[in-house]
Amino acid sequence: MPPHLIDGEPHGHHHDRPRRDRRPGEALRVGIGGPVGSGKTALVAALCRQLRDQLSVAVLTNDIYTTEDADFLRRHAVLPDERITAVQTGGCPHTAIRDDITANLDAIDDLVAANPPLDLILVESGGDNLTATFSTGLIDVQIFVIDVAGGDKVPRKGGPGVTFSDLLVINKTDLAPLVGADLEVMRTDAERVREGRPTAMISLTDDPAASTVLAWIREQLAEAAAVTG
Repeated sequence: MPPHLIDGEPHGHHHDRPRRDRRPGEALRVGIGGPVGSGKTALVAALCRQLRDQLSVAVLTNDIYTTEDADFLRRHAVLPDERITAVQTGGCPHTAIRDDITANLDAIDDLVAANPPLDLILVESGGDNLTATFSTGLIDVQIFVIDVAGGDKVPRKGGPGVTFSDLLVINKTDLAPLVGADLEVMRTDAERVREGRPTAMISLTDDPAASTVLAWIREQLAEAAAVTG
């Protein structure tokens, strides 16, 4: 993509963000963010159902004033209760996942202590806008979820989550005919702004296992094991 201007000078985004140093045997931390209603919690639930019998999995959710997302996961019994915890951020969720991550780090420490050993920790952000992104001190890789109902213009709007996440998920593709969204436009625009970073187009209605996202998670786990093993 062409560079934009800051103070009149060209400024591009061709770099990748730094990575957290993982200790050998430490759980892979996957951040899952995106706007309100994009389907983050449903995706987390789907991933837990598929992975819980093969891996030791835990989930940390972020909500502003409630524990709504964690409660949803507990009600649906996607994991034992002790493997699900919540941070109440008290403000914009991106503050707790990007600016001051202390509460999330403490919650992760508690999950690790209560459920040794863990292979995977899914860290879900509360719903926020396209500027939301995770601190590299908190997670290892980031998934950003948008949905077709938001309109086919969303990928070309960019923003840190859409552009620089390790995986962009375009969710609810089954709704495209109902909302007048062009999936090919979304795919093409995502490829353009993401400069080669992967995009998955999914429908949990048509594929409850979220197969493409699941395969990507397994790839990240294998790569992490190869690096630290």
